[in-house]
Amino acid sequence: MERSRSGELDVEIPFVFCNWDNHEEDNPRREQRALFFQMVEDYGIPLLTLSWKNFLPELRQRDEGSWRLEYGREMRRLIGDRGFDVGMLAGYMLWIDDETCHTYRLLNLHPALPEGPKGTWQEVIWRLIEQRADEQGAMVHVCTEEWDRGPAVSYCRFPLRGGEYDRLWESMEEKLSQRSLEEVKSEEGVDEPLFRRIREDGARRELPLIVHTLRYLAEGSVDLDELPAPMDLSAAIDAEIGEEAD
Repeated sequence: MERSRSGELDVEIPFVFCNWDNHEEDNPRREQRALFFQMVEDYGIPLLTLSWKNFLPELRQRDEGSWRLEYGREMRRLIGDRGFDVGMLAGYMLWIDDETCHTYRLLNLHPALPEGPKGTWQEVIWRLIEQRADEQGAMVHVCTEEWDRGPAVSYCRFPLRGGEYDRLWESMEEKLSQRSLEEVKSEEGVDEPLFRRIREDGARRELPLIVHTLRYLAEGSVDLDELPAPMDLSAAIDAEIGEEAD
């Protein structure tokens, strides 16, 4: 919105859809979501919600595949008359049903490189640590029937070696000489220093990646129907967040 209002980004946001309504009983991020909802309202953007927890819970328990189809059908009913060119999924943790993927052009932010692990950001980072990976990144890809896969539109990468990372890896290797990775994960979780650093470096690149990608789409530089190799936006994003690109 800031880039749009300044004229740097030629986009409009006709609505925001959230799969929570913030009235759920079990809702560990209620306060953060309330702030987000308030921000949407302050910008004057229509907010549409459909609580995944409260939508046909018996069917979800019994048949998750059928539930996903029904949820997608109701979501399409809610957003159907809200014309938009591209939908951007960010922090959206549900698997989009096939019909919705076919009906709309949807892009998904995934916290890994195009060839990287699938799963939540937590699963991705633990997998990278298990693999002793040398780099991490984030990508924007076309939403398809296959979870966390689809043609990549853009990505950025950053190294997991050198500087403070070397010390953090040494500390992790020392832990792994005495405990299994599963034990480290169970005992320290997201507060483990190497894990936390990887998450921080990835998270601060995600919004710039979205903005740069949307700019290229708005300018007509990218055709989602005929995608070439994905754009490597690492240098631009490193410059934006104040780091010198390798």
